[in-house]
Order: sequence, then C-alpha cells, then structure tokens
Amino acid sequence: MPHILAPKLVETWGQQLVVDNRGGAAGNIGTEIAARAPADGYTLLLAALTHVINPSLYKNLSFDFVKDFAPITLMVSTPSVLLLNPSVPANSVKELIALAKAKPSQLNFGSAGSGSSSHLAAELFSSMAGIKMTHVLYRVTSVVLIDLIAGRIEVYFNTLPSAMPHVRAKKLKVLAVTSLKRTLLLPDMPTVSEAGVPGYEMTAWYGVLTRDGVPQDIIQKLNADFVRTIRIPEVSEKLIEVGAEPVANTPEQFKAFIQSELKKWAKVVQESGAKVDY
Repeated sequence: MPHILAPKLVETWGQQLVVDNRGGAAGNIGTEIAARAPADGYTLLLAALTHVINPSLYKNLSFDFVKDFAPITLMVSTPSVLLLNPSVPANSVKELIALAKAKPSQLNFGSAGSGSSSHLAAELFSSMAGIKMTHVLYRVTSVVLIDLIAGRIEVYFNTLPSAMPHVRAKKLKVLAVTSLKRTLLLPDMPTVSEAGVPGYEMTAWYGVLTRDGVPQDIIQKLNADFVRTIRIPEVSEKLIEVGAEPVANTPEQFKAFIQSELKKWAKVVQESGAKVDY
C-alpha cells in the first residue's frame, strides 16, 4: 500500500517519506513506537483491521489505540472472499449453510492464526448463519491455501488478491465476497450479505493516523493531502488492481468507523473464545 501512495506524497510534501516496517506481535510493536513519537504530525501510523482486533486479544498493551492516536483518513477497504474446495457440494452461500446444518461440525475451516481476520470472519459467518464448523488453526496463510486446494479443509475466508490466482486456475471456487457492496474487481460476484447472510460484512482495511495531540490544522492538511492523492486516477487504478477499493474519508468519519469496528470485533472475539499465545 505505501509503495503506491508514497511517490505522489513525496511530490506533494517536497521531502522524503520513510516507510519503517516494524513487524511483530500482530503490529503491536510498530504501533507502540508510533504512540511514543512526538505529536508533531511527522510520524504516521498505517493501521489495519488487526488494530481494532488486538485490543480484545492482548490484555497488556502499552498503548491505547483510541486515546493515543488521531485518525486522518480511512484510505482503502479490501474485501475477502468465501472460498471452498471444489469437491464441496455447495455452489452458493445458501447451499453451504444447508450443508453445514445437515453436517454440524463436519466442515472444517482454516485460519492463519487464532484471532486473525480469517478466523474471525468464519466465526462471524457461523454465528450469523446459525451453523457450526470446526476450526483448523494454521500459522501461515500459504499452508492454509495448500490444504484447502488438497481438500484437507473445506472452507477458508481469504483476501481477494491472495485468492484470485487459485480461483482463476479453477483450483478453488469462490461463493461470495465479504463486503456489503460488490467489489469492483469481481462485479458479478454476490456479497455474503445478499447471498444468504443479511448484514454480514468483513473487510480488511488500511487507514492512516498520527499521534493524539497533533494540532487540528495539521491533521486537516494531512487529510487533504491523502484524500487528494488517493483520488488521483492513476493511484486509484493501481489500488483497485491489487484489490483495494479507495475510501478516502474525513477524520471524523474514520474515527466513527474505528469505534464501530472495535465494538464489532470485541463481540466476535469474546463469543469465539479466540486467544493468542503471548
């Protein structure tokens, strides 16, 4: 994501933009560093869906994602897709639900970790559809896909860009997208909501925030720069090509979105019993 926006932002700001990838603990290490940065607007946090899930999974975080950061804009949303092994006798969401109800706990769904988006997407689906499936836990997304293709598991919620090569090769079948609206990349593919589970929505997303305490005029300037950049046709087209749909909203809208996401996923984490090892 940063590599698509960075060149245009560098042109706008007239200075280098350093992308500091700090992995570890599901993004918590990098977030902690950003939370300790000076409140001058020069340090930005690229946040994602994991940032609203983590507060419900990790009980001893050294930062408060709401209190320590000021939202700038929700840049993009990225739907996942509901994937099945081709041998599963279901060709629609309703048929999958009927199959799962006829064979409770006999369908296996994979995830790339307890509390991961793929895990919670399936738990939310099961809860809203009134079905029971068995969770098979993996550590690496690529292995989940290998086992799904091999038929060792039947169901997987995966990001659109990662899934598409296997769908095009007919190694997997896709039943629906997880966004409320149909995706630009697969306009003929129904959403889970319209295909059998009304109101279902699970999208990965990326947004940018800065330290709380940054003056409002700086936040508004950053918002204007990001929104303008995302709306450049060349940039928007590149984002859509990788499965990311431009949003580019206001700080107030992004703040409300974060609050809604925190509440939503806290409930799913609690009901699913998802836990992390550390």
